[in-house]
Amino acid sequence: MRNSLPKAASLALLAGALLIPAVPAAATTTATTATTVTKAADPFSAFSVKVKATKTVKAGGKIKYTIVATNKGPHYADAWFLGGEFPKGVDVNSIRYDTNHSKMRCELVSARAFWCPPTEVIEVGDSVVMNFYAKVKKSAKGTQKATLGVVSYNVDQGMEDMSKEELDRLGIPEFGYTKSVTTKVVR
Repeated sequence: MRNSLPKAASLALLAGALLIPAVPAAATTTATTATTVTKAADPFSAFSVKVKATKTVKAGGKIKYTIVATNKGPHYADAWFLGGEFPKGVDVNSIRYDTNHSKMRCELVSARAFWCPPTEVIEVGDSVVMNFYAKVKKSAKGTQKATLGVVSYNVDQGMEDMSKEELDRLGIPEFGYTKSVTTKVVR
């Protein structure tokens, strides 16, 4: 990753920042009252996302999901995760994937959610393409809905190697770029 500090150094800096003592309430008294308006942070890297899925599938068949995510900037993306939540009617143990990014490894992080951490920086204007192949359970019926895309984070230097769960726990600003797609199960 570009200009990365070692993970231990970044965690030490974060720990040091969290240990700074708070100012006592009595020391903050002022004669005038000011209203502070906090503006939501803009994303360091916004994404344009296109998601496609197989339109119909037989119970027990396979669905192909394709995600194309393009970094629209304003900066390169080094803290992003690709994936999302798969339908209830999909056997999550059978999900396979391929991508145009080398060494990307996806993992199941909840009952139906797969997330794939970055292995490369995505420059402004570049895209990442991911195909997921999922087997539909034989008991599946009706319409199966998946919500897939990209989640990007505004991280400080050295934090880009942290897991999605750790970034969420720390409250790092996150921006979701997802789309929902449906597949009808036919008999």
